[in-house]
Amino acid sequence: MDLLDKAKTFVAEKVAEIETPTADVTDVDMKDFSREGITYNAKVSVNNPYSHSIPICQISYTLKCAERDIVSGTIPDPGSLVGNEKTMVEVPVKVPHNVLLNLMKDIGADWDIDYQLDIGLTMNIPVVGNYTIPLSTKGEIKLPSFWDLWKTSGSGET
Repeated sequence: MDLLDKAKTFVAEKVAEIETPTADVTDVDMKDFSREGITYNAKVSVNNPYSHSIPICQISYTLKCAERDIVSGTIPDPGSLVGNEKTMVEVPVKVPHNVLLNLMKDIGADWDIDYQLDIGLTMNIPVVGNYTIPLSTKGEIKLPSFWDLWKTSGSGET
């Protein structure tokens, strides 16, 4: 039995020493405005330390404003990370207009919303299995002004 315990300990130590991908949220900005809502785009820079590509199983996200979950979702099978490189992954977060109206007290005079965006980037790493990188960022999301709305409707975009 001693040999089995030593083998388990050895394997656990080696697995713990395996280098894993790292990620950072580099930017969150407004991407699109439509009749359904506003889409914000989070850009995540992911560093893959392996020489081969790694599939991303899913990306999960939760946008919080005023200590409340505003919108959450998952993006299944968003692609792969290139080997030995940094890959920029985009996470679109669509917020319906009715949700923004409920946040009017937080918007205030500066026409922005304080937010926290939590992202879970789940990938399948050989030997390790599914591995999730938890990310969190806080900041302010600017809402479109009336000028932005006029530019959008005047250019034929929706």
